[in-house]
Amino acid sequence: MSTSRSVTLSRRGVLAAGGAVGIGALLAACGSDKGSGSAKSGAGSGPWSFTDDRKQKVSLDHTPQRIVAFTGTAAALHDFGVDDRIVGVFGPTKLKNGKADPQAGDLDVDKVTIIGNAYNQFNIEKYAGLTPDLLITNMYEPGALWFVPDDSKDEIAKLAKSVAITSSRVSLIKIIERYAELAASLGADLKAKRVTDAKTRFEKASARLRQAAKTHPVKVLACSGSPDLFYASNPGINADLMYYKSLGVDLIVPDHLDKAGYFESLSWENADKYQADVLLLDNRTATLQPKDLAAKPSWAKLPAVKAGQVTPWSSEPRFSYAGAAPLVEALAKAIESAKKVN
Repeated sequence: MSTSRSVTLSRRGVLAAGGAVGIGALLAACGSDKGSGSAKSGAGSGPWSFTDDRKQKVSLDHTPQRIVAFTGTAAALHDFGVDDRIVGVFGPTKLKNGKADPQAGDLDVDKVTIIGNAYNQFNIEKYAGLTPDLLITNMYEPGALWFVPDDSKDEIAKLAKSVAITSSRVSLIKIIERYAELAASLGADLKAKRVTDAKTRFEKASARLRQAAKTHPVKVLACSGSPDLFYASNPGINADLMYYKSLGVDLIVPDHLDKAGYFESLSWENADKYQADVLLLDNRTATLQPKDLAAKPSWAKLPAVKAGQVTPWSSEPRFSYAGAAPLVEALAKAIESAKKVN
């Protein structure tokens, strides 16, 4: 994990401060092995290794049986069929009402131990008590393990080896493919119907978005709202936005990005700096949603808002075909129904 930065707030730093920037803004089933896509329960009799995106080869004398992962990571692995190995999670897992956080996807959050439900919450005693074989998480900044606290990372590292998958500056499809490779190494059957059906859905959604972008040329701004600032996100660094742009979506590129390159922070008085026809609004629980923003005059005056052309943006997407397909479909639908308002 990288050390904190003093010159500019990193993506992690803004999140820790209680801000609301997305990736680029602040900062499933049981059955037979082949039929369900579940990781084979018998796997683990031989040595296992995987080279992660730190270029580190992680080796164990058996396939990991007890995995602790960032919630979104666990959800992605679950989609690929790694169902019975995940014993613990950290990161946004449950909402205040006890229901699963959107980042948990189809993961059964009542069947895993939650060792931290928010940033900088990582209960080392609970983690140790799970006797983990492996910790898996995302990596938005080189060498930084997402949601593993800086002040306890060394102690955590002593308890189990870790795998990190790059989650920014690389297109969404490439990250999904990496998660598929990791899941396969853990025993998941990538030819299982649930996996292949999800991939087919993702491919159809992508074709639909490409066509929508071609026939409905509207300008789209990915953004996030906090009480004091409006964040315009960079489609050149966020994995999902990079992918959408590759399909032809006309995503606005902010011209005064933060030092890390994720977003431009604007005062609410300047929220209309970019002339967007459609707003992709960060929908994470830590960010302000349309109902929260309604009282801000500068938000209400935005042409896209007045036209009702605001669509949710899962700024920390689930890196699986099952997780990404609905997001691509939703953006395609939003663009298909949008009109130019600028």
